[in-house]
Amino acid sequence: MPEALLDFSFEDAARARGFIRIAGVDEAGRGPWAGPVVAGAAILDRDDMPPALLSGLDDSKKLSAKRREELFSLLGEDAETSVGIATVEEIDALNILQASLLAMRRAVEGLPAPADYALIDGNKWPDLSMEGETVVKGDSRSISIAAASIVAKVTRDRIMAEMDQAYPGYGWAGNAGYGTAEHQAGLVQLGVTPHHRKSFAPIRKLLDPIS
Repeated sequence: MPEALLDFSFEDAARARGFIRIAGVDEAGRGPWAGPVVAGAAILDRDDMPPALLSGLDDSKKLSAKRREELFSLLGEDAETSVGIATVEEIDALNILQASLLAMRRAVEGLPAPADYALIDGNKWPDLSMEGETVVKGDSRSISIAAASIVAKVTRDRIMAEMDQAYPGYGWAGNAGYGTAEHQAGLVQLGVTPHHRKSFAPIRKLLDPIS
C-alpha cells in the first residue's frame, strides 16, 4: 500500500462543505511513565503560509528535535496554535485515553478564536461542541494535524526538560518520560516522583510490589 500523502485534502473537503476555521488536533505523551499528556491545535491559512513552513511540516515523529523547534517557531508566527494539558493526576484519575481527549478539548477551546471544524488524530472523538472527524494516522495525512503534532511534541519535550532539572537522574530531557533503561535505573535508585503516572503498571508495581 502506498504511503498516505500529507496535504490539505481533509481541510479542502471540509471547506467545500462550508467550514472556514479548520483546526488540526494531535497529542503527545500517551505512552510515557511520567509527565502530563499534551495536545496541540493548529489552524493554518494556506494562502498566508511561508514556503519554508508549508514545505517543512510533517509528522513530528519523523522530524529531528532541531527541525521541530524551527517549525514550532514558524507556527507561532504564521498560524493560530494552542496547547491543552492533562496532568498526571488527571491521567491517574481518568485513564490515559480520557486524559488525552481532555487535553485535546482544552487545546481546541484555547485557540485565539473558535474553530468551526476539527480534524482529530486517531479514532476517538473528544467532547467538542463543533463538527469534525477523526483521522487515523492523521499526522501523516493532514497538514493541520501535522502542525498540531509539532506544537504538542515540542511543548511536552520542553516540559519534560524542565522537570528533568527539578528531578535529575531519570533522563527525562532525553527520554521524555518513556520507560528507557536510564529511566528504569533512576526509579530503582531514586524511587517514584510526584510526576510519575501511578496508574501505569510499571509504576504501580514499584509502589505495591506484592499486588
